[in-house]
Amino acid sequence: MRRGVMAAVLAVGLGLGLVPAAGAQPLPTSRSDLAYSFAPVVKKVSPAVVNIYTTTTARVQRRLPFPFPGMPQDGQRVQNSLGSGVLVKADGLIVTNAHVVKGADEIRVVLSDRREFDAKLVTQDERYDLALLRIDTMGDKFPHIELRDSDSIEVGDVVLAIGNPFGLNQTVTSGIISALARSAGGVNDSSFFIQTDAAINPGNSGGALVSLDGRLIGINTAIYSQSGGSVGIGFATPSNIVARMVAIGENGGRIVRPWLGISMQRVTADIAAGLNLPRPAGLVVKDVYAEGPGETAGFKRNDVIVALREMPIDDEASLRFRLATLAAGERVPVKVIRAGKEVILEVELAAPPEKPLRERSALDGRQPLSGATVVNMSPAVADEMGLVEWKPGVAVIEVQPGSYAARFLRAGDMVSAINGQDVKNVADLKRRIAAGVQSMGVARDGMVSTIQFR
Repeated sequence: MRRGVMAAVLAVGLGLGLVPAAGAQPLPTSRSDLAYSFAPVVKKVSPAVVNIYTTTTARVQRRLPFPFPGMPQDGQRVQNSLGSGVLVKADGLIVTNAHVVKGADEIRVVLSDRREFDAKLVTQDERYDLALLRIDTMGDKFPHIELRDSDSIEVGDVVLAIGNPFGLNQTVTSGIISALARSAGGVNDSSFFIQTDAAINPGNSGGALVSLDGRLIGINTAIYSQSGGSVGIGFATPSNIVARMVAIGENGGRIVRPWLGISMQRVTADIAAGLNLPRPAGLVVKDVYAEGPGETAGFKRNDVIVALREMPIDDEASLRFRLATLAAGERVPVKVIRAGKEVILEVELAAPPEKPLRERSALDGRQPLSGATVVNMSPAVADEMGLVEWKPGVAVIEVQPGSYAARFLRAGDMVSAINGQDVKNVADLKRRIAAGVQSMGVARDGMVSTIQFR
């Protein structure tokens, strides 16, 4: 009886045109209301997602068990690979991952309508794993995707991934934003990714991650997988760094991360307790370099950086990313905690200076560092190496394969000492090598080890 009364009341309510209370989700009134589709978004953006095919000729050495006189031992092997890309301008400018086109002799782009074009590499930045390509549109206007501010998205937003997985052209998958500001060590320099559970597989690299308004929020870059296939953990480079790459790289330039002129350390639980902070977050200032932007802005030792342009700074990766989206000469507010109080400092960003000069030197001879190329460390060198901070010394920027130095050195190492004595610069290193090397201190990934020689 009660059920019948309620049905009658509902029928009367509908007849009077009553609507659900504010905030309530309206009920579907027809079969079409039950249909939910991403098709309109896909139709809008898919023409701007392209397939990229590359050809690379690699030199290989044949190893014959019984080589005949005059038979060549070396040969060539042609390697083919595939990936994805996104048209970001109507004049044929394409953004993709640097690893998709790295070392390629030929780059072929195929559009969604099956038109094919030879592409030229405009520029690439392996630190951020991004590259720009250009195809000749012969004056035509090509479909392209507008970039969206990647800081405007939130965890839980629905997204679409479009690309060329396993060569399956124009494959679309859906998911949500699983996390923001996610670190994925070893993928690229920023280590500041959008994480999504939209299926991403080999071949998706360089493809589009789009929001439901049909704008680009990221370039699909990497996956976490133990099998090589998607397990629902994919990483995309945020569109804000893509926008910076397009603005700088379109004319062949590279992203130069501005320099703050301070030395920092991540706030740990112990540091937070010592500074009476409510939680371990941010970067604590260890040193302020003379005449740098930080000194001019008023930074002090033990200041804790917690935000830049109102965006939170929790670790080194977030600071690297935020700085990479800015340009030298910009003035930005930086929020710091000083003696328990919030202080806003206005910093005029500057390009990292090359002081001291590099003094690039290729080391040779009968000594342990033979085959290594070294330079004086400077803020400019630190930026190229992807370091947040730097200290004076000698950096290894190249190691010749098969050399003696290749046994224990690699690009990015710092030679900190020879025979227990600190190494200050390249000239100092050469003097100490000439006197004989019994031991060498090497700094790598924040750790210093000592190598003994007999």
